[in-house]
Amino acid sequence: MVIKETGIGNKEVLLADLDHYMDELGFIRWAWDYNHATYDYKIEDKGNVFYLRIQANVIEGKLEDPHTLLKLEEPYMGKHLFPHGLDYDFPIPDSVVQAAKRKLQILNEKLSAH
Repeated sequence: MVIKETGIGNKEVLLADLDHYMDELGFIRWAWDYNHATYDYKIEDKGNVFYLRIQANVIEGKLEDPHTLLKLEEPYMGKHLFPHGLDYDFPIPDSVVQAAKRKLQILNEKLSAH
């Protein structure tokens, strides 16, 4: 499930700033290579686990250099599949979507204030 109209897609931000904001908000940078990074935020609801995910792609530089410029994609969500993976077609409860949108609003405010 892609979450549109968050103001986050296509934003540009330095890696050091993005890592700082994401850490403050409880996101974890899991998958990464020298060209992109994936940030996940875990939301639990009635025994199910969902992940709000944001991808960041390198525009200038390479990851692990704090001055690397990144461009964010639209956030998306999926239900956790055991032992690993996400089901992007699983119907996500409205309470989980609303929690994700609140988190994204805070992130957008931080990115816009920078």
